[in-house]
Amino acid sequence: MKKAKRLCKGDTIGIVSPASPSENKSEVTRGIETLEEMGYQVKVGRNVNKRKGFVAATEEERAEDINAMFKDDTVDAIFVTQGGYGSAQLFDKLDFETIVGNPKIFTGFSDITSLHLAMNKIVGLVTFHGPGMARFNSEDLTAYTEKQFFKALESAEPLGEIPLADEKKWLNPIGRGTCQGTLIGGNLTLICASLGTPYEIETKGRILLIEDVDTEPWTFDHMLCHLRNAGKLREAAGIIVGECKNCVPFKYEPGFLVDTSLEDVLEYYLSPLGIPVLYGLPLGHTDDIATIPLGVMAELDSEQKTFRILENGVIE
Repeated sequence: MKKAKRLCKGDTIGIVSPASPSENKSEVTRGIETLEEMGYQVKVGRNVNKRKGFVAATEEERAEDINAMFKDDTVDAIFVTQGGYGSAQLFDKLDFETIVGNPKIFTGFSDITSLHLAMNKIVGLVTFHGPGMARFNSEDLTAYTEKQFFKALESAEPLGEIPLADEKKWLNPIGRGTCQGTLIGGNLTLICASLGTPYEIETKGRILLIEDVDTEPWTFDHMLCHLRNAGKLREAAGIIVGECKNCVPFKYEPGFLVDTSLEDVLEYYLSPLGIPVLYGLPLGHTDDIATIPLGVMAELDSEQKTFRILENGVIE
């Protein structure tokens, strides 16, 4: 896998919007000010503050910003504004040859999972599953999120064990055991959407990360069933599941089992696999977010309830 150079104070961070637009321009401005106060320089994509329906600018404009940031020798890392919807629209417009020749830090989560999968598989680039610029303000950027984010990007050493933000939180070892493998995955909705495309997720012998938000248990069931039918669950060496914020029944509707929890669904599909599974890690849609590299070796020990990154995500 190709790795970018680690992020250093004074480096230039490029800002792009591959998916949905920010709620308002001040959200981007606040994020820029926060990064500059931290000692970084910022370069904003030409089309970041545009808006076209439920996506940020046209497909061509959004892809143009990503390609330009990878091509620009003055840019050291690329941060997205946020997820939402639309990243998968860009696949046939990304300049993968340029990306291969200019490996850079690339971060994001949620809808950005589509780009992680493409860059991991087509380019062989280690990317980072972590927060977008929407979090970079005094209200939303928790001390844990900030520490874990910059530790992942600035240190050329393996991250080691991913700590919990709240040690009182309980992790559910749905499947017992220990495994090692290359870390892959992200948002469950986008993982399922990758099936049948050239960017389809490959899980054989790997540790699969899944997480989602505002998703009812029956919808989660639908997606896990889809992955099971595609053979993606049984091929995995192990599975880690994020906190999955607000993944509960929304309201009662006749004919729906509203007393079935997400935990019930996870146990139904993942427990019979006979592989290590750990549920409740601070990954993806949650308040305190751990940033982790995708495409590196990791270790899952569900007996000890630990998840470790064994390989560096960036280089000196």
